[in-house]
This record gives sequence, C-alpha cells and structure tokens, in this order.
Amino acid sequence: MRFVVSGTDTDIGKTVFAAGLTGLIGARYWKPVQAGEPGDRETVAALAGGETVPEAYRLKLAASPHQGAAEENVVIDADRLTPPDGPLVIEGAGGLMVPLTREMLFIDVFARWKLPVVLCARTTLGTINHTLLSLEALRARHIPVHGVAFIGEANDESEGIIAEMGRVKRLGRLPHITPLTPARLVAAFADNFRKEDFA
Repeated sequence: MRFVVSGTDTDIGKTVFAAGLTGLIGARYWKPVQAGEPGDRETVAALAGGETVPEAYRLKLAASPHQGAAEENVVIDADRLTPPDGPLVIEGAGGLMVPLTREMLFIDVFARWKLPVVLCARTTLGTINHTLLSLEALRARHIPVHGVAFIGEANDESEGIIAEMGRVKRLGRLPHITPLTPARLVAAFADNFRKEDFA
C-alpha cells in the first residue's frame, strides 16, 4: 500500500489527514520536499507515532519549493525523489501545480511515480471548482486517482456533486479536530474512514 496525499490548495489539513492515514494503514510517512519550519514530518510523527522517512530536500523558507530552493542555491532533482519501498504515505507540498523548479511541477513527479493519489479537498465555498480542476489535471497525466478525502464541516451537496461529476470515490470526511491529539485523530479516522477503502 503506497499512496500520494495531495490537495486542492495549501493549508487545507492534508498533513493531519496524512498522519491519520499513516496510522490507519500502518505505513511510514514521507514528505520528499519540505519548505518551511517546523517540518510536517515532526507533526506526523507526533500524531501518528509511526516511522517517518527523512525528506530528500528540507528547505528553510516557507514558500513554493522552487523559491525556497533558489534561496539556498539548491536545484531539486527529480531522480532524488524516488519513493521508498513498503507501505508508505507520501505527502506533496501544497497543491498539484506547485513548482519544484522552473521546469517541473509536483504533479510531474506524481506522473513518474504512477502511485494512486488521495486528493484532499476543503468543504467550503469554491471546493467544487478547485477539486474538479485538480481531478482533470491528474487524469490528463494518467495518474491513478484513489479518491477524494474531504476536510472540514459537512457539506453533502458539494461533496456529492464532486463525487458524481468528478467520477471519483468519496472516501470520507475528516472534521476539524480541536484540540488535536493523537487519540482524537485516531477516533476521527475510525468514525469517518474505512480501512478497507485503502486496502
């Protein structure tokens, strides 16, 4: 079981979702390119308690990876972004179209991997457009789409029309968790997602 977790935007909660999925399926976690501190690997380790894989690139600037890399005179090489073997949850940076260099987007790397993508989407206004566009972009590059995981308050109409028009599996919805603790994340995942959907 190896999944790529990406999002329709940045700061939508995909790191928390990735932590929950890592714990649910007993996988390791890997974020190949981290831009900004503190890193998401530490967050996932604290929430899921499992093994994490060090980043291929860890950049200090909280910005698009291409910008963060340029600040440090680093060039991100796609050949260094090879997923480790075994059960794995891979988290992208921001959305699908985030540039890693001036010639390469994260979605281009996903296309090389051909691993199934779980697309995380907000439930708030605007999510239909962003999610359907993201699904089209994935399919245009022949990247397998495992399903959509929604994050936020329930919005049955938006979630339903995305699943219907996007021809995609609706995996579940992760509510905002306050306070966010490992135990509460495990409980939220158990209530809202099925392990067999990620078999």
